[in-house]
Amino acid sequence: MSSSPVPQASGDREPLPRLLRLRAGVARGWPYAPAAIPIVLTLVVVLTLVDASHLQNFGWSFFSFNTGAYGIGVFVLGSFLTSVPALALAMAIGLGVAISSTTYLPRWLSGWLDPFVDLLAGIPSIIYGLWGWLILAPFLASNVYAWSTVHLAWIPGLEPITSAPASPAANGAGLASGIVILTLMILPITTLLMRDALQSVPRDLWESGLALGATRWEVSRRVAIPYAKRGILGAAFLGFGRAIGETVAVAMVIGQAAVVPTNAYAHTTTMASYIISTFQTALEPGVVGRTTLHFLAELGLVLLAITLLVNLAGRWMIRRTFANVAGL
Repeated sequence: MSSSPVPQASGDREPLPRLLRLRAGVARGWPYAPAAIPIVLTLVVVLTLVDASHLQNFGWSFFSFNTGAYGIGVFVLGSFLTSVPALALAMAIGLGVAISSTTYLPRWLSGWLDPFVDLLAGIPSIIYGLWGWLILAPFLASNVYAWSTVHLAWIPGLEPITSAPASPAANGAGLASGIVILTLMILPITTLLMRDALQSVPRDLWESGLALGATRWEVSRRVAIPYAKRGILGAAFLGFGRAIGETVAVAMVIGQAAVVPTNAYAHTTTMASYIISTFQTALEPGVVGRTTLHFLAELGLVLLAITLLVNLAGRWMIRRTFANVAGL
């Protein structure tokens, strides 16, 4: 007489399927974990700044130009007054270099010159700052500023400064020097991105334009630049992100005065340069150190928010531009 199998309790079979489902879920989910690292790091940075700031100064006075009441208007204005002109100059010069390298120069010559642009992109910012402080600012003060205050005094913002402490005759530090040094610093990265964007234009488009009788400049302006608009916009936003967050080099040539500049030669400051120049005070014990640390953390939050908003706006514009080019 054969014996029938003894049924097992449902509790004896349950752990195995659960373990298998858990292992299957982990196996499916672990490749996505590295993608969450940037999000986690961003949240960590934001939460750290919020915790360090205690949000003690946020209010209407925080967005004023009264630095005595911890207003950030001077720092935000100084950041945009240096970053926007520097970006405009760097984009104009970089686009010219990119067009020349991809269109006019022989391949052997452009291949020999392009590594120098790559080399400029890798120079540390402290080197730019030392060069700007030792060479650029004194040269601008003794030559360019001295000439412009005489011949270009009729232009608003270029009239001579008569009040201390921002005389351009001192050492050349000021708003204009900060713009020049920022232009030189973001020029390599914007040039590289625009050069790569122009090099991605299909050769058939170039040859078709030239076959129709257009000049190289007309093909560049009417065919290559519209086709590479996505990469050019990306270069602009990436350059602005670096310009507005640049710290050491700007702090060495801008004058570090928490005042609204009334002239291109006047001393001023930016959010990033003020943070690095005042951070030593935030490390001091006592009420002054804690209050300064809270304010610098809040200023860092504002700088981070501006950078994130610029990047998001840049991605949105690039996506719309790409959709228009693709005919979507």
